[in-house]
Amino acid sequence: MTEWNTSVSLAGVELKNPVMVASGTFGSGEEYSEFVDLNQLGAVVTKGVANVPWPGNPTPRIAETHGGMLNAIGLQNPGMEVFIQRDLPFLKQFDTKVIVNVCGKTTEDYLEVVERLASEPVDMLEINISCPNVKEGGIAFGQDPRAVEAITKAVKAKAKQPVIMKLSPNVTDITVMAKAAEAGGADVISLINTLTGMKIDIERQCFAIANKTGGMSGPAVKPVALRMVYQVANAVSVPIIGMGGISCAEDAMEFILAGATAVSIGTANFYNPYATVETVAGIEDYMRRHHCQDIRQLIGLVK
Repeated sequence: MTEWNTSVSLAGVELKNPVMVASGTFGSGEEYSEFVDLNQLGAVVTKGVANVPWPGNPTPRIAETHGGMLNAIGLQNPGMEVFIQRDLPFLKQFDTKVIVNVCGKTTEDYLEVVERLASEPVDMLEINISCPNVKEGGIAFGQDPRAVEAITKAVKAKAKQPVIMKLSPNVTDITVMAKAAEAGGADVISLINTLTGMKIDIERQCFAIANKTGGMSGPAVKPVALRMVYQVANAVSVPIIGMGGISCAEDAMEFILAGATAVSIGTANFYNPYATVETVAGIEDYMRRHHCQDIRQLIGLVK
């Protein structure tokens, strides 16, 4: 053990430090591995994995905004079989935890992926409940507390790995959703997913994104994300992974002091591929400056 202990535990899974990547911003690690030593990260969270390949939304599907970006990629992915054969062996070369983000359009879709991954070398599952539930007319699973509890229970019944439920911020009261996930048996909760936003190209007089709306991420969402993480940390007893506009150690420490056990860096990877490893080093520096030998002493310190 080093003098400065940065390790944290999420449902019995030990991470060497609290820094991971947000799903969908890092691929499955390969394209960033020439910039980032994946061994230095607490965990790598994969892009969303579905039971079958998803083509995603029509283009254009990304637009820059002040202090962030909008995306409507539509969870394009090659499906679980390609992921297991191609991406997982690559990730297993590194000394980092592997968290697979799971998406689906029905409860059965999610369960198919969860059951398929049960025998694979995966450390945790992150369930993306911001997906539209096709059987309920397209409302996201994460916008109805009964649906949150039901899908959490269903996943927990089949999962062999600890389950992280990723919450959507596009709700009236985030603590209601967090309590529903906890009631369903979630081991960990992660938040926030993107906020729904829009941009219009006034010269072309049309939507900047073909989907009309997209998920807003980046520095502009951080105060909202931080507030939600703080609220949830004080409403449930399971650990929290905080995310939303984190780009450096200072941002990460705000989330940890607010109650997050770990943090995910997303949009920052696009403009600074070194953001994750710089954050890891910056957290250690913060601990030295504040003479804190164990990062766990800082989690939720600000009440």
